[in-house]
Amino acid sequence: MMNTKTNEKNNSHAGLCLVQIGALLLAGLSTSAQAGPTIPFNNDGFVTISYLLQVWGQNRGYTSPTDSGSTSQFFLRRNRLLFSGQLNDYVGFYVQTDAGNDGMAGATDKSIFYRDAYITMDYTDSIRFIVGRFKNTFTRENLEGCFDPLTMDRAEWLAYTPWGGTRDTGVAMWGNLDNAKFHYQLMVANGRNDVNAPKKTPRYTARVTWSFFDPEADYGYLGTYLGTKKVLTVGIAGDYQSSVAYSDFLSRTNPQDYKASTVDFFYEQPFSSGTYTLSGAAMRYRTGNAINGTSVDPLLPQTSELGGGYLKGAYMLPNKVGIGRLQFFGRVEKSDYHLTSGYGNGKWDSIGANYYIDGQKLKVTGEFAKIKFDKQNPNDPSQRDYNQATVGLQFEF
Repeated sequence: MMNTKTNEKNNSHAGLCLVQIGALLLAGLSTSAQAGPTIPFNNDGFVTISYLLQVWGQNRGYTSPTDSGSTSQFFLRRNRLLFSGQLNDYVGFYVQTDAGNDGMAGATDKSIFYRDAYITMDYTDSIRFIVGRFKNTFTRENLEGCFDPLTMDRAEWLAYTPWGGTRDTGVAMWGNLDNAKFHYQLMVANGRNDVNAPKKTPRYTARVTWSFFDPEADYGYLGTYLGTKKVLTVGIAGDYQSSVAYSDFLSRTNPQDYKASTVDFFYEQPFSSGTYTLSGAAMRYRTGNAINGTSVDPLLPQTSELGGGYLKGAYMLPNKVGIGRLQFFGRVEKSDYHLTSGYGNGKWDSIGANYYIDGQKLKVTGEFAKIKFDKQNPNDPSQRDYNQATVGLQFEF
């Protein structure tokens, strides 16, 4: 779990903080979120404006050579303004700004930037195009909506490719066949194109899925359908870019290709006893072991040889609890960075609950996580065992 997080938590303090934050959030929930306004124009066109916000309160343990304890903070995990619409039946657009993690670790007044900006062209259901900056078509969890997760959030690193991260700029062709049972996505994008790249080559990504029950026919997925669909989908994807990093950076020799693969599944089914969800994936990123080369490119991501997987599951009660629906979830995640130092490898275990007051439009989520590292790093507190408690409020307009 290569990250900036800190270690070893005071459990009783974390639990008290979790309860206090949850009480504060619930106290302000009295009205249901409404859909954003839609403005029609011409005969076929329209624009919809939406606002999406996630506010988190978090308590995290830490250790240091001189002290140990925990820290608490509130921050805006995601803070987005969204414009989407259609020019006509065939051409549409999607623009989303963000200023995420504002207030985290004392960093306030975050700059607003374009997280997504693309044009859609839908010729038929089997042939569609996306052009611009949009989500990578590689891992399932990255393609699951940021405001439609099953657990508190995605994997911290596993779901994201070393270059491009969550999004990349390029073009994708995608579509559905056989009544949307078969779904494909093909993407050509920038990938790595910074000053240290041996060559400026395109990145190629391909993803296919098969749905056994209700189809998942959109470009992206949901982390849970809240009992509205019976879904069993399996997927496989590959990612490739040639000459992305030198094994010997100082001499600029022995360029290596980037290759990645992933397999995943998603199952959700409602019963009279409640709704059951289970999802998992395994992924491996490879860059010719350049991260352990003779001299390492300083811009080479620590995730360039990352491998691992996750399994997450949930159970939603069949009836309302008070004014909303209650869903319990759990997550297990394992990461291996394949570094010669052995640092960063670890395991994430978490449990939590979602309380849906108005579906995903208005919900409260709480999660407690234990993060264990295979090897404690004496020089980096972020790579020592820690516990973390988080409560979040999600609002969509």
